[in-house]
Amino acid sequence: MVFIIITLLVVAFWTTYYFSTDRLTQFGGNPEGTRLERLKQSPQYNGEKFVNEQETGLSWGISGYMKMLSKWFFGKEIREPEGVIPIIQLTSASFKKESREDLRVTWLGHSTALIEINGYRILTDPVWSKRCSPSTLTGPARFYPVPISLDDVPHLDAIIISHDHYDHLDKDAVRILAATGVPFYVPLGVGAHLEKWGIVQSQIFEMDWWDSVSVTSELDLIATPARHFSGRGISMGSNLTLWTSWVIIGPSYRMFFSGDTGEFPGLADIGQRYGPFDLTMIESGAYDKLWPDLHLNPRQAVAAHLALRGGVLMPIHWGTFNLAYHDWFEPPEWLVKEALPKNTRLAIPRPGQTFTVSDPPEIDYWWRYVK
Repeated sequence: MVFIIITLLVVAFWTTYYFSTDRLTQFGGNPEGTRLERLKQSPQYNGEKFVNEQETGLSWGISGYMKMLSKWFFGKEIREPEGVIPIIQLTSASFKKESREDLRVTWLGHSTALIEINGYRILTDPVWSKRCSPSTLTGPARFYPVPISLDDVPHLDAIIISHDHYDHLDKDAVRILAATGVPFYVPLGVGAHLEKWGIVQSQIFEMDWWDSVSVTSELDLIATPARHFSGRGISMGSNLTLWTSWVIIGPSYRMFFSGDTGEFPGLADIGQRYGPFDLTMIESGAYDKLWPDLHLNPRQAVAAHLALRGGVLMPIHWGTFNLAYHDWFEPPEWLVKEALPKNTRLAIPRPGQTFTVSDPPEIDYWWRYVK
């Protein structure tokens, strides 16, 4: 009888898991054939997987995992907001007024933003799911709904993706957006996921570090280095696909999108090659001493901004999901303390807020009223 009960429980668990991961398709695909042969030619590929230019810690050992569990269950941080985050609800009408003169950004949460650069529209790391997880039942849940529905997203000229983690690459959002015919610019190997989900090859442009592409005669994208890791499997660290940051160059403006990265000398190199930048969008959350190589904290974000020769700094990768062991509101507070003494200009919009880089909004400390 005990054996039967255990068997039924195991079957029930795996059946639930199977369907909650959309029949396991959330995990995506692996590079094969000509795609695999191409990525093997990358200087970032060591014959088995992609690697960073610097030694990067990805294994915590038993003691590290014990510390994580201790922090998770006994930490005193306020990792999720107790109040309601004030979002600005958007519709397609919100983007009807176009400008060929401005650089405007609308923060949609985490690392998802709609960029309007001289009239061209680029969407970064589109994630609309309620959880950044392969399963609809478990994993970090959103603090607030995305300020705009996928059906209301205006015409896009490009979508850029930094890497394949669940908080940056959302299967359902990608499939819906792909139906519009928009091209996807992604790191090497990530195209295997997109093709697995039904996106046609002609819409997928896979790029290695320092590769550049002209989306139009006036809009260029450059895939630039980052220090991170990749994977959508249970281990989350297979590194079978590459990770990138991005440089976006329009007729009148240029900007930098960090994706996920730790500190590394290559940021200054990017700044020397392509800076100065009118705007840098730099991750400033989900950091911890247990993984110092993988994410930037606010002090490091300001240092990266200066190394990149940035004008306005906009923090991303914060205030949307509970992914680390710090207060959810710590990133902007720390960022302000680091940036203001260095005369670094900040833009910290609330979700759904649009701002013009030439005239960024005053810091209103909106997160202080949500705690």
